[in-house]
Amino acid sequence: LAAENEIAEKPQRVNLLLPRLEENGRKLIAAYKSLVESIREEHVISPAAEWLVDNFHIVEEQVREIREDLPKGYYHELPKLSAGNFKDYPRIYALSVQLIAHIDSHLDTETLRRFINVYQKISPLSIGELWAVPISLRLALVENLRRLATRIVSSRTERDEADRLADKLLEQAQRQPDEVLPL
Repeated sequence: LAAENEIAEKPQRVNLLLPRLEENGRKLIAAYKSLVESIREEHVISPAAEWLVDNFHIVEEQVREIREDLPKGYYHELPKLSAGNFKDYPRIYALSVQLIAHIDSHLDTETLRRFINVYQKISPLSIGELWAVPISLRLALVENLRRLATRIVSSRTERDEADRLADKLLEQAQRQPDEVLPL
């Protein structure tokens, strides 16, 4: 990973992290509202969906704190990547997203320390990047949560559609059994 992440010599001076955070925030709110509606309609929801609904205040607080703690001017000082999916994003953000994906969000201090130490043996991080590790990890965790929340809502929607289809088939089978289940 350290060998692949090439730094841009003249990066774009556009802040991509805040718009990405805002989009993740909007999608998390939409997922939350959809799950709350499912609960209101007395649908059974998954434990993951229940966790998201019960802890959404913490998620909202994290998004708000990231918004407040990410200095806009400081973003421009971080080394940016020159290519790939994270082109023009800070290298430390890309590193954080990739770490979170690799460990499936099961982050602990020792894993983080080892990952950064090994990364720096190939490509040293600046002091600014090291300072940005905590907020980059929070951004990456929010993004991963958004991905999971979207999947939870999608699964919930698919289950609702399957239930409606099953109900239709059962109703049809009661009215015209030979049409649904030919002998």
